[in-house]
Amino acid sequence: MGITKSDFFTDEQNELAQMFKALAHPARIAIIQYLVKVDTCICGDIVNELPLAQPTISQHLKELKNANIIQGTIEGKSICYCINLETIDKIENHFGIIRHKLKNKCC
Repeated sequence: MGITKSDFFTDEQNELAQMFKALAHPARIAIIQYLVKVDTCICGDIVNELPLAQPTISQHLKELKNANIIQGTIEGKSICYCINLETIDKIENHFGIIRHKLKNKCC
């Protein structure tokens, strides 16, 4: 298999890019905000909260889960979703490093 453009970047850079890409949609931001508000939920709860069809919500949840931003556990026929704190810590750490390095910079 040939080299892809992502091969030129570090694992961390590719991981962060995947997370940010998954967050780059207003519906996914709304899902994250809802999960933070309720702490945990079932997919049907999100469908009742957002003005989107259930298959659309499921696709957005899949993208967030593939980026490890959310995690889910199966409870019967439902999946209970919550925020993956480990991923949030990675994002926070990334911006914390940037903030620290730019603290006394002026352009």
